[in-house]
Amino acid sequence: MANRKKILIMGAAGRDFHNFNVCFRDNPEYEVIAFTATQIPNIAGRQYPPSLAGKLYPIGIPIESEQKLASLIKFHNIDEVVFSYSDVSHEYVMHKASLVNAVGARFTLLGTRDSMLRSKKPIVAVCAVRTGCGKSPTSRKVCEIVKGLGKKVVVIRHPMPYGDLIKQRMQRFATHDDLEKYDCTIEEIEEYEPHIEQQTVVFAGVDYEAVLTEAEKEADIIVWDGGNNDTPFYVPDIHITIVDPHRPGHELTYYPGETNLLTADIIVISKEDTAKTVDINLVKEHIKQSNPKANVIDAALPITVERPELIKGRRVLVVEDGPTLTHGGMAFGAGMLAAEKYGAAEIVDPRPYAVRSIAETFRKYPHMGNLLPAMGYGQSQVEELRETIHRIPCDIVIIGTPVDLRKIIHIDKPTDRVRYFLQEISTPTLKELIEVRLKSFCVT
Repeated sequence: MANRKKILIMGAAGRDFHNFNVCFRDNPEYEVIAFTATQIPNIAGRQYPPSLAGKLYPIGIPIESEQKLASLIKFHNIDEVVFSYSDVSHEYVMHKASLVNAVGARFTLLGTRDSMLRSKKPIVAVCAVRTGCGKSPTSRKVCEIVKGLGKKVVVIRHPMPYGDLIKQRMQRFATHDDLEKYDCTIEEIEEYEPHIEQQTVVFAGVDYEAVLTEAEKEADIIVWDGGNNDTPFYVPDIHITIVDPHRPGHELTYYPGETNLLTADIIVISKEDTAKTVDINLVKEHIKQSNPKANVIDAALPITVERPELIKGRRVLVVEDGPTLTHGGMAFGAGMLAAEKYGAAEIVDPRPYAVRSIAETFRKYPHMGNLLPAMGYGQSQVEELRETIHRIPCDIVIIGTPVDLRKIIHIDKPTDRVRYFLQEISTPTLKELIEVRLKSFCVT
């Protein structure tokens, strides 16, 4: 025990906890000194509690800001740093590796063999090469397909444990009341509510071995609804990866999105209805070079609004999905596409009116321009989002988020909500490919 290797795990409240649970929690050869946290507001300064950390960590494990990384390595004489978060460029990863090496420690990326658990039930994994590719509507499409085969489907969602980690160890969402029960953030509701509306049970949490055990009790087939371009936590029997022709080349230059590209059985090219032909063709060429055996599906992501006449000729505020704009790096989303499609006269710039953490988000991600990210990591930030919207002079608010923001905050202006869905425009279809592959598991 005295010679245990000292480990730091770099994370963002999700993959980091999973990697610890699977590889380090009960391993006497290692001592995890701390987690570091970045990317998500207000997740540092917490503790990974003893009840989750296991018998080797009777007082739990601190979660420090990633800004302390170098000093933590030096102070604790860390042997190895395990990088455990996603949706970052290859260059970004290597800058972190260089820093870690410069202060004396090894830098490690765990492989899929290290971090994937096996299920007793067939797993259909839906992943992406970047945040905001169109993965969520694809996940819902897959659930519809499985239900159409007469099978019980359950979704396991990539983790977003931003609150009380003990309460979030294993979560089950079947009704809207469950969203309140677990005090979900906007980011969590955006992912869980659309499944609930389709009457699909969603599991999530911190301990994904416990999550899997409970999900297997209810499901014939499990859909892994991945997030943040992360790789699956479970060994997939069918691996679907979404790529985005609005960001051509990112499928080869982001971690671990390129891993998802390389391991996919089926690749869906989303948003072809709003992308340039040259960009679609470039993505197809990259798929051909990297994973020529994968089945490729051309798809659109058409958008609709409730009342297009409210948008035409008006000054609009566009509210977009937060993660897509921030660490996803997008400069527009469904809301902006709707504003353009339905003839908005002006996109009102929200930046002069942003308050507190919303203003800080604009400073951190200046590429967002005149779009408002729907940040809601905790109740105080939700209130700051509401106040920001209240201060902005506009005729109408276009809600481009996956969840209906009007259910979460009071918006004192006319609103129009954008919806979008996956529309396949090539054959074979996703249904045909899934049916063929599931036959080998004797579940059709």
